[in-house]
Amino acid sequence: MSELTKKVLDELTTAMDKAVIHTENEFSKIRAGKAMPAMVDSLHAEMYGAEMLLTALASITAPDARTILITPFDKTSIHAIEKAIVEANIGLNPQNDGVVVRITIPPLTEERRKLLVKNVKAEGESGKIAIRNLRKDANERAKKLKADNVSEDDIKDCEAKIQVITDKHIDKVDQMLISKEKEIMTV
Repeated sequence: MSELTKKVLDELTTAMDKAVIHTENEFSKIRAGKAMPAMVDSLHAEMYGAEMLLTALASITAPDARTILITPFDKTSIHAIEKAIVEANIGLNPQNDGVVVRITIPPLTEERRKLLVKNVKAEGESGKIAIRNLRKDANERAKKLKADNVSEDDIKDCEAKIQVITDKHIDKVDQMLISKEKEIMTV
């Protein structure tokens, strides 16, 4: 195998790993009835004249399975944090006691669980589409290596390895999808 085909495969693996990580991050934002800091840590609040991530304004924890606790670093930001959660329209109702913001996560109904599973499947499909697009790009790059005097056999071998790498990454997304679906449907 030539250095050029190895480079194509290495870059493909790195890009597909990033696609899997992105999909995993998207899955973590979908709540499964359990309180998770990831549900709110990517929200932005207006504070100090700028949009800031909640993680920059407060400590976010989940002390139990039904509560998210947001402890602001600066007590004056508590109303901005509360407003950001309400405006995000993610179905959470924050309550502030002047010191911390508490969010109680209601148990999911069967209908809501099915809707969340549908969202998870859509995210999983988006991840798989991204992986397939990376495969297509890598195959095109491999074909262009003919101009760099790479043999037909090396190109065919590279294309076969591209498919193996693709299958491996799609399997990872499928496993994450099965796991997240199971997590959501568990009462």
